[in-house]
Amino acid sequence: MEDNIGIKGYLQIIKKRSWIIFLITFIAIFVSAGVSFFGVNPVYEANTTLLVDINKKTGSEMITSEQLSVSEKLAVTYGEIIKSKSVLNEVENSLDLKCGYEELSDKVNVSSINKTQIISVSVQDTNPKRATDIANAIPTAFQQEVKRITQANDVKVIDRAVVPNKPIKPNKATIIAISAILGIMISLFIIFLLEYIRPKEGVKKNDK
Repeated sequence: MEDNIGIKGYLQIIKKRSWIIFLITFIAIFVSAGVSFFGVNPVYEANTTLLVDINKKTGSEMITSEQLSVSEKLAVTYGEIIKSKSVLNEVENSLDLKCGYEELSDKVNVSSINKTQIISVSVQDTNPKRATDIANAIPTAFQQEVKRITQANDVKVIDRAVVPNKPIKPNKATIIAISAILGIMISLFIIFLLEYIRPKEGVKKNDK
């Protein structure tokens, strides 16, 4: 292959071996689609949101900034309690999951929305109904644990989880698109590698 090859030259090389691009890209898409649709279990996510309630001062209808600040900090603390063994073991027992604390903990994600009293709980599972059951069982077990620890009942459920219709992963379209791009890139690498090797082999034959 010549050292000073122009854009037209590159395009001619690609056109000459375009079948490699089609073949490898097709294989990449076919394999990724097969894995996405049949090789990977879809994962569903159910969500519930909780509110850390504030006890207003006696004789006042207004919430003070101090109370709001305390509630925001409580939301962070309560987020840790939700993933505690006491809460999740109670959830496991109530639903008869038999999966163990570690496995159940991996399914649960808790986050406190910045500068609010709201806690978001999401549960991921390959079974959409089970994900929903876990998400809805967590508030009950959590409220019981908070009441046991603080002697208060200051957590309310804003939104209960509903059974998700669509999985959140794998994202089949994204996987197939990435596979197609990788297939094209690998094809181009092979095409130019073959073009680079071909004249070298010719020189060796002439030397003999």
